[in-house]
Amino acid sequence: MTQHQTTALVDDPTSTVTRTVRVDAPPARVFEVLTREDLVAQWFGQRASLPDLRVGATGTLGWDGQDDVPVRIEAYDPPRRFAFAWPGCGGDLTDATALTVTFTLEPDGDGTLLTVVETGFDKLGDERLRQLADHRDGWTSELDELVRLVRDGVAA
Repeated sequence: MTQHQTTALVDDPTSTVTRTVRVDAPPARVFEVLTREDLVAQWFGQRASLPDLRVGATGTLGWDGQDDVPVRIEAYDPPRRFAFAWPGCGGDLTDATALTVTFTLEPDGDGTLLTVVETGFDKLGDERLRQLADHRDGWTSELDELVRLVRDGVAA
């Protein structure tokens, strides 16, 4: 059984970053926090535009002091699975350099086990190891923010 992990992990042979956290809310609420623009912007960067929540739709995510990053929805299956692709090293979103982020939600009593798996780092060449470490640190801090946001209460 997967348990809450305090940090994201890098699996070098498969070039993936993973982390599972327990969130004190049911899967439907956690899915909302993963996909509703105003809530995403409270735990993942400072800006989110996801105007069309369907597979193939595009949007952006943004952090202060940086250009917004394009995203494309790859899976949308409330409240079990959400995935998006984004550029691995910034810039445009192309299949040659896209990373895929997949969130899987499992009921856990009155809460949710939320697992993120990010793949595609093997396409990044010389940037692979640096990006794996950077995204490991990113998922550690960003999912901590999501857990705190839900714990401290978010507007419905």
